[in-house]
Amino acid sequence: MECRVFLDRVTIYLKSGDGGAGCMSFRRESHVPKGGPDGGDGGDGGDVLLVADAGLSSLVDYQFKHHFSAERGVHGKGSKMDGAHGADLRLPVPVGTVVHELESGEVLGDLTADGQELLVVEGGRGGRGNPHFTTSVRRAPAFAELGEPGSEAALSLELKLLADAALVGMPSVGKSSLIARLSSARPKIADYPFTTLTPNLGVIKAGERSFVCADVPGLIEGAHEGKGLGHAFLRHIERSALILHVVDLSGGWEGRDVVEDWRVIERELNEHAAELRERPRIVLGNKADALSEGAALRSAAMAAVCAEQELPYFEVSAVTGTGLGAMTRFVAERVWELRREAAETARLRAREHDRYEACYVHAEQLAADKRFTVTNKGSGVFRVSGKNIERMVLTTEWENEEALIYLQSRLARAGVERALTEAGARDGDTVRILNREFEFEIGLPPEAPDTQKAAEEEL
Repeated sequence: MECRVFLDRVTIYLKSGDGGAGCMSFRRESHVPKGGPDGGDGGDGGDVLLVADAGLSSLVDYQFKHHFSAERGVHGKGSKMDGAHGADLRLPVPVGTVVHELESGEVLGDLTADGQELLVVEGGRGGRGNPHFTTSVRRAPAFAELGEPGSEAALSLELKLLADAALVGMPSVGKSSLIARLSSARPKIADYPFTTLTPNLGVIKAGERSFVCADVPGLIEGAHEGKGLGHAFLRHIERSALILHVVDLSGGWEGRDVVEDWRVIERELNEHAAELRERPRIVLGNKADALSEGAALRSAAMAAVCAEQELPYFEVSAVTGTGLGAMTRFVAERVWELRREAAETARLRAREHDRYEACYVHAEQLAADKRFTVTNKGSGVFRVSGKNIERMVLTTEWENEEALIYLQSRLARAGVERALTEAGARDGDTVRILNREFEFEIGLPPEAPDTQKAAEEEL
């Protein structure tokens, strides 16, 4: 007996690899009397990426394991031997996975194509070896940079099925029977409500065209508020190009009003997501094989409402196959038209995005990295925050006095001293960057007259 588990929402915790430390080393060869610095650079830490895999249909691989780490970079060595970069960690997820930052809920990416990759945590940079710090006034730097620590992220992964069409409707209207009749999908079918507890996908062929159809578990009034199966499965309708709304012409055991059932589900779809209000619909009156006068009356009533709303209506039967051929041909053609329009829109948006990214994004990121803020915390304490400034502190070897002097000169060149002075800092005040504290002292250290080129490299 096969046991299938469907999981469409998980939380994972990721850490990229730490950067390897740069090496402080000098050439020591008998035939080279004044050997210079020759420490190699540390390798960069591995990144963590999510990769869309069409072979996966669920996030079940992350049901029990939630923590993942990339490989760290290797430390540099003497003789200018750079350390190897840490291997990137690529985590496969199903196509249709939306990635959210757990705390803020911000969408970081939407993996909608097989093989698409999303960099979610960047590895720490490797530290530079001591040859990088040689200048006209510093011929033999006795320090190197530490590797930058890797970053951490807590993410929420949400799977939204990628289907061309979605079968929706009240419980027990025959959605599973339809998808089983039209495709190779084999959902559980029974004569009680909520038989279907997980979405089912089936590929339906109609002549030369085919489309993917999702059988979404039955909805009830209040589904958009979480009643019944609620939000757990409404999300799987969001990506569908076309909604196939199924009503039960037999009236079920209670002789239900199909028009009222249709209106209830329509309200639930519209309340769940505003964009669903404009999503094309086709109404399917299922169980047309029911031999009763009531079935004919219900079908006529539903057809009249659809004509008024300008919605296509098909009377079908999953049992006998009545009307299924014409319906699937119509749906396949409509899906093809909608996907072609969507592809053209996406192509135009991608072109505009690439143009913007090429012109602005890289420059904006560089500028953002260099920005920092100074906050007066009161009682002579000031905090400095900023990506580049914090990176300088993280990669400094605190037991090395020469490295600390060099850090002071870097901070001064970055404008930190001037900003602190303008914020009201005075000699003897405390300056905090990350978890480190400094005693503020106005005036550059003796090493300040480095060349302009060296100063530019630091920034």
